[in-house]
Amino acid sequence: MKAERDVPSSTRADGEPDADVVARIHRGEVGALGLLYDRYAADVRRVVARLGVASADVDDVVQVTFLDVLAAAARYDGRASAKSWLVGLAVMHVRRRRRGLGRLAARVAAWGREPRPPVVTPEDGAAIDEEVARVQRALDALSPKKREVIVLVAIEGMSGEEAASILGVPVATVWTRLHHARRELVDAVFEEES
Repeated sequence: MKAERDVPSSTRADGEPDADVVARIHRGEVGALGLLYDRYAADVRRVVARLGVASADVDDVVQVTFLDVLAAAARYDGRASAKSWLVGLAVMHVRRRRRGLGRLAARVAAWGREPRPPVVTPEDGAAIDEEVARVQRALDALSPKKREVIVLVAIEGMSGEEAASILGVPVATVWTRLHHARRELVDAVFEEES
């Protein structure tokens, strides 16, 4: 059974399509913003964290993203689900943040801190911790453009078309970046193992 956030808006329990909610926001009904927030804040938060925003700043970026909906609602294209549109707004804010902060070296990716299975032995725990650290270092070494594609397509499971729309690039560029990013990740992880 799919989670409610994955169900097309036309079949949601509240019955109001995302396009109608965004139209209400555009007309000045700020209360509708809360409904959109309830539907997609967790998704936006997860993507922002996986894009390497420091955990202390994730909520700020999420808040700015949803506040931006007030101004951006007029440009909403009417798609059935507002999730990819909101993720696109969040990606823009993350990019602006990177430029504004001079791409700080201490980017922290929260996805590496997802709950792990229980550790059976101390040796297993040490091996798992080392593997996670190795993958995290490889992810941190990717360029921001490659990291965006890895997060959106490989981790978030978005289609190439959705990622291309969010990032404002051709679909072929998404696949090229994804190909190179995967190769760099594999090479980095295996090179470090040797």
